[in-house]
Amino acid sequence: MFPKIVIHNSISLDGSLTNFQPNMDLHYKIAGNYEAEAHLIGSNTAKIGVTLYGNGIPQEEKKDYVKAKRDKNLPYWVIIDTKGALRGILHICRRFEFSRDIIILLSEETPNEYIEYLRERNYDHHIVGKSHVNLREALKILSTQYGVKTVLTDTGRILGNLLLNQGLVSEISLLIHPLIVGKDAYPILSDVKNTLNLTLQKKETLDKGYVWLVYKVNP
Repeated sequence: MFPKIVIHNSISLDGSLTNFQPNMDLHYKIAGNYEAEAHLIGSNTAKIGVTLYGNGIPQEEKKDYVKAKRDKNLPYWVIIDTKGALRGILHICRRFEFSRDIIILLSEETPNEYIEYLRERNYDHHIVGKSHVNLREALKILSTQYGVKTVLTDTGRILGNLLLNQGLVSEISLLIHPLIVGKDAYPILSDVKNTLNLTLQKKETLDKGYVWLVYKVNP
């Protein structure tokens, strides 16, 4: 079994992922339509989110060593972190109330001290790949061990483009914002290596000039 992979991003009219203020309420409302069992996130995106948390990073507590017991309908957060970038701050992710719990994807070159850190705190973690995470194998694990049927990723360009380059993406969902970033644009698809043929599945005009487009990625 192999899960359906959906890339969902908010972009400007000229295809930029950053340097504008996205409508996060609308972004997550659309993301929720997919009812994904897992959200795939890069460690850099997760770390940026954590550093924006409130007024600094709260201290880790004993309760942070225990797996969260939340609604099974909530999605897992699956984070690729081969270098241990989230060591010492991962408890912030675990505390997020809209996540079922955290799963960490590692490589054979991940530092041993980080693996021990994860074990001590009862984080599910999987070593898949030598120096980088083997995304195909990781997705199979999510399917067979966690029953994941749909994976949604709304992280940055690097991970999304890697998934596209490896032929793993089933669908691309784009919330187009009514603005142009211009010279400071950070283009969403600039690292895609080959031409990909798409089929338009949905085009929905929303309030205030937003447009939601959904494309099927053809094999």
